[in-house]
Amino acid sequence: MSDNGQFLMSVIYLLPLLLLLGCREQPTHTVHGYVEGEYVRIGLPSGGRVTEIRVAKGARVEAGAVLFALEDDLERLGVAEATANLERTRALRDNLLTGKKTSEITVLEHQRSQAEANLRLSSLRKARQESLIRSDATSRDRLDEFVSARQRDAARVEELEATIQVARERGREAEIQAAEAALKSAEAGLRRAEWLLTQRVGVAGVAGLVEEVLFRPGETVAAQQPVVTVLPPGQVTIRFFLGAEAIGRLSPGAKLSLVCAGCPPDLTAHVSHIAAEAVYAPPVLYSREGKEKLVFGVEALPDAHAARLHPGQPVTIHLSPDARTPS
Repeated sequence: MSDNGQFLMSVIYLLPLLLLLGCREQPTHTVHGYVEGEYVRIGLPSGGRVTEIRVAKGARVEAGAVLFALEDDLERLGVAEATANLERTRALRDNLLTGKKTSEITVLEHQRSQAEANLRLSSLRKARQESLIRSDATSRDRLDEFVSARQRDAARVEELEATIQVARERGREAEIQAAEAALKSAEAGLRRAEWLLTQRVGVAGVAGLVEEVLFRPGETVAAQQPVVTVLPPGQVTIRFFLGAEAIGRLSPGAKLSLVCAGCPPDLTAHVSHIAAEAVYAPPVLYSREGKEKLVFGVEALPDAHAARLHPGQPVTIHLSPDARTPS
């Protein structure tokens, strides 16, 4: 065999050994994880029957878009009742501010005119009786009767004068203050009733993709139970698990390298959370060698291209040797 042939055979025999040594010098720290969406679950403070669904699964919605509605008959009655109460309270307040109506004052003035006429008549009769008593043409009792009638008519005139004066004046200050307070309370009651009516409509708090529509018209939903779930753009988390031997190499903020089908190259993430307690590995991670192995859950946030990651997508995570050092 020639020298070149011997050299080639030596290289062939040594190549596996060189590869093995290379692997030992640069050990691979690779784990498998998955993408999980950070969903916004939209429900309402109180339950009821679903009357309308305005979105479909997979639709894109903007912040403020109406997603669904619940029955609102009771809330609409509450608004009508609060509106009527406000109008009644305002009318009572206005009545105190303006005093009696003009027509009522006119009636009182006519009564006063009649009373003044009666007073003039009784005054004439009294004067006549006084002249007759001096000539002994009438009795003392008769004079006293006419004196009493005049006093009665004079008192009636004074009474009507006072009534007309009060009618022309505004209500008493304490009554007006009470009416103003009642009016403010009625206004607040109407605002509350209107707010309760708005709480029968589910509105998207953020823009995103409708992931699930959990109820249909006619079904009944409980208070605070989600009806629609929305995934905002890029709101995803990378989840994976590490054993007790490997978890010591990580700390919050550590940089990770990600690989997944269809993902852009050089995709990275940073560790955002490490579970404080170990749990049994999920069934998907069971193996013959470690079926009862305890693992720690780890969460990481993508540094870029988060919108291109999809919930449930498998991801391979490469742990760098300096992963302990926060980025």
